[in-house]
Amino acid sequence: MFNDSSPLYKMLDSSISGLGYELLGFEQVQDAGGAVLRVYIDHEEGIVVDDCGIVSRHISGVLDVEDLVRGQYTLEVSSPGLDRPLFKMEHYKKFIGSEVKIKLSRMLDGRRKFKGEIRGVNDQNVIISLAGPTGHEEETQEINIPFNMIETGRLVPEGF
Repeated sequence: MFNDSSPLYKMLDSSISGLGYELLGFEQVQDAGGAVLRVYIDHEEGIVVDDCGIVSRHISGVLDVEDLVRGQYTLEVSSPGLDRPLFKMEHYKKFIGSEVKIKLSRMLDGRRKFKGEIRGVNDQNVIISLAGPTGHEEETQEINIPFNMIETGRLVPEGF
């Protein structure tokens, strides 16, 4: 799960905000080519490739000096894209009414993957409505998903 109190988050957030961008979050993943540190940034005017390059060059140097990521890795700096990742409770709150795919770190009600509309947030839960098996509105069910169980959450692009 994403941890916004980690030393890596604090360093990235400070460095990226100093450049005038917002750190949405990051993920460390292992893929066929090795370890990847994927950093998502945003800006009120949007993100273009040049923005990603600026941030990548800056934080690459800082990461080398601070040595907060162990071993070999590839750094990727990206815009959030259409399937925007949601890292914080504030992100879920901002996108109430949007469709989301959520993957949990452990089972809840016999499953780990959920897709539905974000209905709200309360305390430490994200509330989503799940359509019934036939997709009819009258069959929807609301479920409270504890935020601390969310491994990944992404918006579902409209029309997909």
